[in-house]
Amino acid sequence: MMIKMKETQKLPKINLVTIGHKDHGKSTLIGRLLYDAGAIKEDKLKELERTAKKLGKKEFEFAFVLDQFQEERNGGLTIDIMHTPFQSKKYFYTIIDCPGHKEFIKNMLSGASNADAALFLISAKEDEGIQEQTKEHAWLIKVLGVHQIVVAISKMDTVDYSQERFNEISEKVKEMLKTLGYPAEHVPFVPISGLEGDNVFKKSHNTPWYKGLTLVAALDKTVIPAKPPIDKPLRVLIQDLLTSEKGDALLVGRVETGVLRVGDKVTFEPSGIVGEIATIEKLNESLLVAEAGDNIGFKIKGTRANIRRGQVCGHPDNPPTIAKEFLALIIVLRKTAIKKEDIPVFRCGTANVPCKITEIVSKVDPKSGAIIDEHPARLEDGEAGRIRVVPTEPMVIEKQSEIPQLGRFVVRDNGATIAVGIILDVRQ
Repeated sequence: MMIKMKETQKLPKINLVTIGHKDHGKSTLIGRLLYDAGAIKEDKLKELERTAKKLGKKEFEFAFVLDQFQEERNGGLTIDIMHTPFQSKKYFYTIIDCPGHKEFIKNMLSGASNADAALFLISAKEDEGIQEQTKEHAWLIKVLGVHQIVVAISKMDTVDYSQERFNEISEKVKEMLKTLGYPAEHVPFVPISGLEGDNVFKKSHNTPWYKGLTLVAALDKTVIPAKPPIDKPLRVLIQDLLTSEKGDALLVGRVETGVLRVGDKVTFEPSGIVGEIATIEKLNESLLVAEAGDNIGFKIKGTRANIRRGQVCGHPDNPPTIAKEFLALIIVLRKTAIKKEDIPVFRCGTANVPCKITEIVSKVDPKSGAIIDEHPARLEDGEAGRIRVVPTEPMVIEKQSEIPQLGRFVVRDNGATIAVGIILDVRQ
């Protein structure tokens, strides 16, 4: 099923990541948002409702808007990241719906990395509220630099729209956010029901005690669009080198940060090749300038030998950083262990480089970031820690705090992703 929405006007764009425990209603809420925004027609909703009833899950029709795969529908949980748009009066939102299930935390990490703001869902249902994953996700988005948050206390219909229950959970969440350094007093808390539509787009008569904004209005008021990182040093991730029948070579890549102009002198790292930008094109249109966020093809004057996928283009006066060693924060995802002297493959940007783990500096609490063990022998499934790493060959990486687009990575071993992480510091 394809969901389409036409932009009726040019509105600022917001990437909004939805996070929370697996059963707290994210997919249902997003389905409701899309329906109320006009992105889903009534006949399509009826079709989804019929499908849900056939599977014995009649309350899941809104969730089916996103959970398009049969495996997800049968299981009643979201496996992959979905990117879906809806439009308010102020912004054009792209929702990054991230799984709450522990096994899929690497997708949550990838989704949050691209977010301008986070929509945090916590269920009001009895025996739910704040869960271990709630704390873990809150810490992760803080680490990834997502500073704008709106909290939705969901499933209010299951507790008869109780003001007492809403206040109870809100106070606990505020305390949790304060421990992570969020200004909780400025974070909006909205009581909602995604299934019934209460306080999502429209104010609900079921919560006369609530005097605040609807969820969409709270997002519009709270979130400020991120500016494209054009003021940062140039970094273009090289994805491919295409050669025409005439022998012309076209480099294909994405401008992650900075600005690239025709005539610029550039360097490609870690190869050290230098050249001058001859042409830039985007969607078969010639450009003089490309900025952060643009996917481009470009040609350079001079040699193109050894320029390949995995390299990074920058300006010579502030070239991409080649790491001799780096300090990283990682989270182990699989039933395996990461140990000192291991040499798994680190994937950063478009590069894949075997790297040696020379030290496990500390184990940290994945719910708070606090150090719980110095120099442990290993990190097991679900554990987080700081490690020191040495690439076995030249590799471009950057501090996550400076250039986040090149400051995150996945760790792979025997064809499987075993960990994800961010770069804390780099030694050149």
